[in-house]
Amino acid sequence: MPQDAFTLRYVARELDRTLAGGRINKIIQPSNDEVRLIVYTGKRTVPLVLNANASDCGAYFDVTDAEAPLVAPNFCMLLRKYAQGAEIAGIGLVGFERILLFRLRGSTEFSTSERQLYLEVMGKYSNLILTENGVILGALKTTALDGTAKRLIFPGMPYTPPAPQAEKLTLSPGCEQELRALLEHAPADLGKFLFTHIAGLAPSTAADIAACYRGGDLAKHVLEYVFSDMVSPCVVMRGGVPVDFAARKQPDCIEFPTLSDAQTYFYGNRRKAKKFDAAQRRQLTAIKNAVKKHEKRLAQAREKERECADAETLRVKGELLTANLYALEKGMKGCELPNWYDETGGTLKIALDPMLTPSQNAQSYFKRYRKAKRTLEVLAPQIAETEAELDYLESLYAAVSSADSEEDLASCEEELVSCGLLKEVQKVRKKTAEIAFRSFEKDGFRILAGRNNLQNDRLVRSASPDDLWMHAQRVHSCHVVIKTEGRPVPADVLQYAADLCAKYSQSPGDRVPIDYCLVKFVKKPRGAKAGFVTYTDFSTLAGNPQ
Repeated sequence: MPQDAFTLRYVARELDRTLAGGRINKIIQPSNDEVRLIVYTGKRTVPLVLNANASDCGAYFDVTDAEAPLVAPNFCMLLRKYAQGAEIAGIGLVGFERILLFRLRGSTEFSTSERQLYLEVMGKYSNLILTENGVILGALKTTALDGTAKRLIFPGMPYTPPAPQAEKLTLSPGCEQELRALLEHAPADLGKFLFTHIAGLAPSTAADIAACYRGGDLAKHVLEYVFSDMVSPCVVMRGGVPVDFAARKQPDCIEFPTLSDAQTYFYGNRRKAKKFDAAQRRQLTAIKNAVKKHEKRLAQAREKERECADAETLRVKGELLTANLYALEKGMKGCELPNWYDETGGTLKIALDPMLTPSQNAQSYFKRYRKAKRTLEVLAPQIAETEAELDYLESLYAAVSSADSEEDLASCEEELVSCGLLKEVQKVRKKTAEIAFRSFEKDGFRILAGRNNLQNDRLVRSASPDDLWMHAQRVHSCHVVIKTEGRPVPADVLQYAADLCAKYSQSPGDRVPIDYCLVKFVKKPRGAKAGFVTYTDFSTLAGNPQ
């Protein structure tokens, strides 16, 4: 993001045009690095974000809702005390630095005061500082008073701007001679040279200046580019995804009437992507934790099963001892008896407890046999249940992993809440109750796909018996239904639906076997997990997820 002095100069101008004379009606601090001012301009209410986060730093409008914490942070309370109700007298750039200055005018019946709110847009060093008469009233990020900080930011201290970079030239409309002397020996890589030797320019801005230079007075070209009033805001796209915004038009971009609009679009998409990634990670983590828990349970059950695997041997030993009591005596530590269960006529070595009689040793083996048998009987359904649960968790993981929209994740969250993997959130349940199936259209045929296991069940229940149902073969996938309305399904429509089913499947290949049949041949066993069905009378074709 080119949040450099060049871009911020245009941002400041647009903000001043929009907000100057407006009044701050509300202040909230949704996160540690972000403050939102709700400004009434006289015509409309505008939400302004002042962000000091390393990756999202800047000042821009944001129409999305942000929840205020139950207890306002200290800096938010300070701003409410000194800035809420204040008039925005003006907004400007401090010199050619990455600092936006908001002049706030507050008045009472007895006095009028002016305070300054500085937004320093400097990556991980970004900050928001409120001052009055050059003295700091408070800051979003303060420094310690132990003398280790090069610049003190603390209430009561005088405000001093960040020290300029000594090795770089700070641009101004009157610095043509200094700039000409600097550029006299500029190398072939002009963009890198400008970024390295001129303050306030991002690498992309410096590269743009170099790219549009066509010869002539280089110093004049740089100053005209930087201080020109010409602006053509845009958002740069890569593969349909916003990756940057710029004050001048770039290749592969979406143009906007104002830089504020471009920033709003860019940061809105960025926030949406972050929110999506965070929600997806949260759901996947919950599923992974459940998988680990069930895998541990299964491993323990398998270990017990292995320990009890010799149950029949225990029974045989007990029977052999019982049959040979006459040949055994108390105090023996072991014996070797003919094993009539062995087809080759071999013998079986049996360990004995010398403190027990031969009869008691035999009963001990029978007791251990009965215990092992009971354990195996208990373990069998536990293992089957745990394996079924792991298979279900895999289907949940596949659904969340293939989600490509907020609606998909909201639907998946509904299922995760219903099965106890996530805590219930009332507003999520209200929202997800109305989420529809994924819907597509091909050659007049409507095609529906479930977003999760619960939707897959609802999709099958709501389909007509003569509709066509699809599912990936031997892997987890969404359920797909082609609404036939009694019509034969053309091959193109069938292939399109199979490709959709492959796209939302767990298979990594580019040719995924897809089974399809009429809905009337799809059955859900009683008590089966959500999304589990059986089907017959099916055919198979290859689907391409690409």
